[in-house]
Amino acid sequence: MKFKCIETPAISHYAYVIADGNCAAVVDPRRDVDDYLAAAREFGCRITHVIETHRQEDFVMGSAYLARLTGARVVNGEHELFGHGDLRLGDGDSFTLGSLKICALHTPGHTPESMCYAVYEKGADIPWGVFTGDTLFFGDTGRSDLPGADKSVENAALLYDSVHGRLKALGDTVLVFPAHGPGSVCGSGMSEKPFSTIGEERRLNDVFTLDRDAFARKKGGERLPRPPYFRLMEKVNLHGGLEPPEVLGAVRFLGPEEFADARKRRQVFDTREPEAFAGGHIADSYSIWLQGLPVFGGWLADETTELLLVGDRGEDMETAALYLSRIGIDRVEGALAGGFGSWRNSGHPFRHNRVITPRELIDRLDEMQVLDVREDGEFDSGHIPGAVHLYVGYLEERLSETGLDRDRTLVVTCGVGHRAGLAVSILLRLGFTDVRNLLGGMKAWGACDFPMDQGGH
Repeated sequence: MKFKCIETPAISHYAYVIADGNCAAVVDPRRDVDDYLAAAREFGCRITHVIETHRQEDFVMGSAYLARLTGARVVNGEHELFGHGDLRLGDGDSFTLGSLKICALHTPGHTPESMCYAVYEKGADIPWGVFTGDTLFFGDTGRSDLPGADKSVENAALLYDSVHGRLKALGDTVLVFPAHGPGSVCGSGMSEKPFSTIGEERRLNDVFTLDRDAFARKKGGERLPRPPYFRLMEKVNLHGGLEPPEVLGAVRFLGPEEFADARKRRQVFDTREPEAFAGGHIADSYSIWLQGLPVFGGWLADETTELLLVGDRGEDMETAALYLSRIGIDRVEGALAGGFGSWRNSGHPFRHNRVITPRELIDRLDEMQVLDVREDGEFDSGHIPGAVHLYVGYLEERLSETGLDRDRTLVVTCGVGHRAGLAVSILLRLGFTDVRNLLGGMKAWGACDFPMDQGGH
């Protein structure tokens, strides 16, 4: 047997290539499939199966495309939310990959169709490992609100039953291979570790250490933002995802004059770090750091949005287009040649925003408004006294709820400054006149041992 985990940067997605004999299977592939093809070549195998654990919500799947390229069969479950598939398996059904037996387990809870796949070596009674999708993570389980926020507690209880009824019995030595790790929007509280087993999860994971009711209340009570692009993922992944767009590897670079004309009709994403954006940026552009594009790009654009990009380096623009394509945003119409420096040097007007340090803020806290744009759980765990809270993804549609004064100085904070930088760019577009990013965010505030309040939701 040969095995490889392939991570997708910035969205903490794990896909797997498993091979035996001259046959290989790919589990939960993303849209751009070159890494999986390369792994199969490295193993000297032909991809014969593409396995889906569920209809992914946070990235465009590559199942159908990879199957077309290789002639592989798409393997998934019998539920209607698997809208395609060549080999539809019921609970307990299996297929062979070389000398391996791969057994399907229906594990609803995260989503109704969720499947896990236990891998048995030849003659073994206990699985070697299990692909758990979003049913079981390292130290956590998948969120339970996706089928409907009003049923999140009910779904969490169903998830508990799936884990105890299907996975626990596999045995403590069985390796766990989830579809996501820390940083994914499909869960929270995942452990930062290279591998785990059923036995290790039984020792540490809430789904094992809490009773059914306590787990259902805790998991079902999570308040995780649901990005709007999830709806697009649900639609395209019902049919196995999409082929990669032609723009990948061929972003068109525009000089300052051409860029200035093009931006009149298009949205601009500035992918530099927040400090660089604060020093100077094109008016009305959004500040979304490069690694944040696969999540926050989908809050501010959709599949119809025509985009222009600004960055520090030319090669970053192709990476940016790739990241956006993974959430179905394909209409990257160009990038600024020479980066922001070429815009500045050409004499075109630009804006800037101020920044502030924790030590500067603590001395003037009673004079300034503070907005915390982190998630609910982060805010509740500790925030600046008097801070108003609204998650950054909701700013454009729910700003009126905050009661913030556009004409007073406003300090924005998050974990370290990236999400705050995005929030600053949104607030500038909405007419705020003095918005400042608290550089270092709550990490720096805590390092200074400044006061924090807890709770609030």
